[in-house]
Amino acid sequence: MNILSHIISQSLSLQDSRIDATLALLDEGCTIPFIARYRKERTGGLDEVQIAHIADLYSKLKELQKRKETVLNTISAQGKLTPELKKRVDDCWDANSLEDLYLPYKPKRRTKAQIAREQGLEPLATVLLLQRERDPETVAARYVKGDVADAAQALQGAKDIIAEMVSEDEQARKSVRAVYRREAMISSKVVAKKKDTDEAQKYSDYFDWSEPLKRCSSHRLLAMRRGEKEGILRVSISADDEDCSDRLHRQFVHGNGPCQHLVSEAVDDGFKRLIKPSMETEFSSLSKEKADEEAITVFAENLRQLLLAAPLGQKRVLGVDPGIRTGCKIVCLDAQGNLLHHEVAQIARQPQTAAAQLQRLVNDYRLEAIAIGNGTYSRESSDFIHGLQFNHPVQIFVVSEDGASVYSASETAREEFPDEDVTVRGAVSIARRLMDPLAELVKIDPKSIGVGQYQHDVDQVDLKHSLDTTVELCVNRVGVNVNTASKHLLTYVSGLGPSLAQNIVDYRRENGPFASRAQLKKVPRLGPAAFEQCAGFLRIPGAKNPLDNSAVHPESYKIVEQMAKDCGCKVADLIHDPEKRKKIRLEKYVTKDVGMPTLCDILKELEKPGRDPREQIEEFAFDPNVKTPDDLKPGMELPGIITNITNFGAFVDIGVHQDGLVHISQLADHYVKDPTEVVHLHEHVRVRVLDVDNRRHRISLTMRL
Repeated sequence: MNILSHIISQSLSLQDSRIDATLALLDEGCTIPFIARYRKERTGGLDEVQIAHIADLYSKLKELQKRKETVLNTISAQGKLTPELKKRVDDCWDANSLEDLYLPYKPKRRTKAQIAREQGLEPLATVLLLQRERDPETVAARYVKGDVADAAQALQGAKDIIAEMVSEDEQARKSVRAVYRREAMISSKVVAKKKDTDEAQKYSDYFDWSEPLKRCSSHRLLAMRRGEKEGILRVSISADDEDCSDRLHRQFVHGNGPCQHLVSEAVDDGFKRLIKPSMETEFSSLSKEKADEEAITVFAENLRQLLLAAPLGQKRVLGVDPGIRTGCKIVCLDAQGNLLHHEVAQIARQPQTAAAQLQRLVNDYRLEAIAIGNGTYSRESSDFIHGLQFNHPVQIFVVSEDGASVYSASETAREEFPDEDVTVRGAVSIARRLMDPLAELVKIDPKSIGVGQYQHDVDQVDLKHSLDTTVELCVNRVGVNVNTASKHLLTYVSGLGPSLAQNIVDYRRENGPFASRAQLKKVPRLGPAAFEQCAGFLRIPGAKNPLDNSAVHPESYKIVEQMAKDCGCKVADLIHDPEKRKKIRLEKYVTKDVGMPTLCDILKELEKPGRDPREQIEEFAFDPNVKTPDDLKPGMELPGIITNITNFGAFVDIGVHQDGLVHISQLADHYVKDPTEVVHLHEHVRVRVLDVDNRRHRISLTMRL
């Protein structure tokens, strides 16, 4: 076990052996979904979330390790690296502590202290720090030469050196940091000239705000920082200056006299001019990182729920992108999502003609469901379509169209529909989202899907990494039909990526549908390692070997075949006959490499091969009497759909073109720490109206009915 493994083990409270095994698999190039699903024996059954945490912490520690190498090389080049200092750097695994160690040796711009050192005043600073001289001015007079005009200038230069020494002292910084960690306050004030502007009103809660930094929630901190970025707020972080100063005085000032007085002034200068700004910057950065982490976690969870939303499945769908001035763009798709026809229906201007159009299209193309985008004119379009009569039953759904416009103008959309304009592409995306949200949403930048919390304010690199990981985990959890999946969906399959995904699509186009998983080995550049990683997540419906349409990995086919042989039947019989599966004694098949966790997974998969873990989709209807915010009255109980979840509550669409907020305190009759514990994205809920603030465009709701 190496030191990184031990640190991760301590941090995540997991056994060292499980961390060692996971890190070894990651270093071998295994993906998180593959490890979680097919290497349970080696990791002790760690799930995807735990493995992702291990991978993230491992990456951060390796970055810190590189930073330590830079620090050691820089100090060594200066000839100041002692065995003791090297050991302290080697043993340090905290980023702030490492920078404290490095600070005295870190190359810096020409400071006041550096100028004083060039003037030969460092020995005078050393004398003052000893605090033994009764007449420091007499001592300082000995250093009056060159650019040093008099004793006063010499003493000032010495104090500049002491101030920098104090600011670079490891213990001094730890002492002040402890005060900030315990007592730091974050405050915000409105910029006076912006107070009465319309854009400032959304920040009115923070016009004169102050609270302990350690208690400041991520959404409040990010809101303040956004207000600061927009020039509406001034945000500051501070601690008890007197407490910090007293701690430094106790460390550096000993007794009472002329030298002590000069050192005291230098200490105060070092704190106010150097340490304090440094700590404010450090804690500003740390608090921002913590807020980013929480916001990204919320975004990733929302995205996970959205990607795993219930699919309608392979049905013929009419997609409607609502509009008033230009009309509603209508598209007809077959059960595979292929575009059959498109036209425009003027529901607002020519309702009778539009009704005949829609009835004709539904009947002619034998459409089974209608997907209506939830943007402008959505409610009116939905009400209109619900009032139509069709020759056969048709399900009607309102679908989130967030990001559809981004998709319609993207290179991906141009590849799929080179001869269609953006309006057609957008309507197709809406319809396909109903059929399979996961397959369609992977084509869109997650930041454009509209389920985040301050997504444009957080660290974009960390956000992208988290969201990409979330998409990958969702795609592999559901599994992918290799014969129908787009290049974009295949890209997220374990072990593939853009290049191999394109190769699979090209091979499929040239050679027809894949007949077996083994045929994947013929795809250019898809070697044994990639096959091992991806095969278990790719499905082939109708394959000769039924296991090719299951989550059973090809490496385990022999085990299933032996089970069937022992039961005196074929593999297909095991799948279709529960009585035969009951005869299987899993302990009989345990080996050194295959344990009970894997065998239990195999048996579950035989019960429902290729099962979709997502829920069944449900139809929904808004209250027909409520269509605009003006229709809302406090006390009304209404049906709604959860559209976004944040740390401070959940947003609910109640059909008035403006989402309402259920604050976290109003989500349930009991205390709620995390909104995702009680609600999930796209959940159908009932809410009661608490308040409507038209000026700030806010609707307050409660689920405490």
